[in-house]
Amino acid sequence: MQRPSPLLGRRIVVTRAAGQAQSLVERLAGLGAEPLCVPLITITEPSDGGAAMDAELERLGEYDWVVVSSPNGAERVRPALHRLYDGEPNRSRGTLPRIAAVGQATERALGLMADLVPAVQTAVALGEAFPAGPGSVLVLHPEGHDGVLVSALESKSWTVTPVAAYRTIPIIPSSAMLLDVLSADAVLFASGSAVRSWVTVFGAEVPAVTVAIGPSTAALATRLGLKIDVIATDHSVDGLVGCLMAYFLDSV
Repeated sequence: MQRPSPLLGRRIVVTRAAGQAQSLVERLAGLGAEPLCVPLITITEPSDGGAAMDAELERLGEYDWVVVSSPNGAERVRPALHRLYDGEPNRSRGTLPRIAAVGQATERALGLMADLVPAVQTAVALGEAFPAGPGSVLVLHPEGHDGVLVSALESKSWTVTPVAAYRTIPIIPSSAMLLDVLSADAVLFASGSAVRSWVTVFGAEVPAVTVAIGPSTAALATRLGLKIDVIATDHSVDGLVGCLMAYFLDSV
């Protein structure tokens, strides 16, 4: 007899931006959970309207590497990269820039094969795996990034041009939703931006179980006073769901 899903009937708070939550919601629902969608951030153009990014994308072919640090950044650079490769994104790079993605989800969002994807899907791991320079690197990052990846590449003798590809704006949920959220069985944090927005709205209060998509998100949450119960080792939607299931299996 098949064992019932450990998520059956459990209410799970999903904090991803509305346009990015569908796959996670469907995955949870398919396992018998009751997803509670509470988008705490929305993704929009950087403060300059994308002018700096557009300028660098015009000269994309002059770079040795293009580094993309998130799926959101990948969505913004994807059209320019595909134009550069003349609609043949998997052909030999030749003299065109090589591509590095922070993880498999970012590589998928690019719609082409990256030359470098670290085994551990974090900015720190990408910096460690990156080859030594010299040369020029364009880094697509969220506005207000912490600079860890840029510093790592510069320490390896690369000339780095960081450019904001997007920014995140907090969303304040309705007061009617607050009690439902805090009484849920678990909350999933898929980004540092969602963590910051959560603290703005809820302070340090969280549901019974708190899951972070990776060590960077977990570290930020801890610094801001949130307790983190589980950190996904696979920094993806499947990783979030998998570690949540394992947690509830162990707690039975």
